[in-house]
Parts: sequence; structure tokens; C-alpha cells
Amino acid sequence: MATGKKPNTAAVCEELAKPVLEEMGLTLWDLRYEKEGSIWFLRYFIDKPGGVDINDCENFSRTIDKLLDEADPVDQSYTLEVSSPGIERELSRPWHFESCKGLQVMVRLIRPVDGVRDFSGTLNGMEGDQISLLLDEESEMCFAKNEAAYIRLCDDYVYGGQE
Repeated sequence: MATGKKPNTAAVCEELAKPVLEEMGLTLWDLRYEKEGSIWFLRYFIDKPGGVDINDCENFSRTIDKLLDEADPVDQSYTLEVSSPGIERELSRPWHFESCKGLQVMVRLIRPVDGVRDFSGTLNGMEGDQISLLLDEESEMCFAKNEAAYIRLCDDYVYGGQE
């Protein structure tokens, strides 16, 4: 029996994008449908090996915009945004944690642990909803994903050759 429940807007928009992403050699890092003030935003964060450039974003935006207009999966008016997830990209999907294992991350917890909310270390991975972080050679920290306000890759880029 049908429940009559309407599909999640972001999920529908993600499905619409899959063939376009594949054709363009892109990966969908994340997709968010969110409201800021009185404006709704549909945000696609795209990536590819070596990173995306403005042309990738523009080409994907033009193509997905037409598909969104035809399918009309969004009830209200919204602003479409397409961008790279950035060098300090947020890790949110399970495959992010697997693909970024061994990399440096920054974590901000919702509630402090011993008065501290911000941690950085090497991502050991994610098992279930538990994330493991190596803080230094001897200290490991484990926490549930829903305890974190965000988990992002660290930007260890050296600007101008200086640290």
C-alpha cells in the first residue's frame, strides 16, 4: 500500500543529477536543500580527480537547471548553486570517511569534552556512526557522528612557500 509520502526533495534532485554527473566525469560530493532567511537554496557540491574549475560548475549548472525546470521537483522558488566542496570540505556521507581515511581533519563537537570543542587529528575512519580520530601518536578519540557540529578536511596548503 502506498504511503502517500512525498519523496525527499534533495534525494529527487540527486537522482536527476546522476546521469549528468556520470556523463561529465563528475562526482557529487554533497547536495543540500536548505533555507537561509526567507530564501531556499539547492546546492550541488561537485568534484572530480584533480578538482573542478569554474567551467565544470557552469556546464553542470546549465545542464541540471534545465532538468530541474522540466521535472519541477521543488515546490517553492529557490536559488541553484553549484560549486566545488572546497579544500576544507565537510565530511558528511559514509563514503567521505572511507575515502579520507588517513587525512588530517578538524572536528567541532556540539558539546565540549573537558571544556574543549575543537579537535584536529588523523581520521582513522568510521564504523557504524562512530568516528575514530588519532589526535597524536598515543591518543585516539571516538565520538558519534551526531555529536559533531562539523568534520572537515584540514587545509595544510603552504601559502607562498612559508609556514
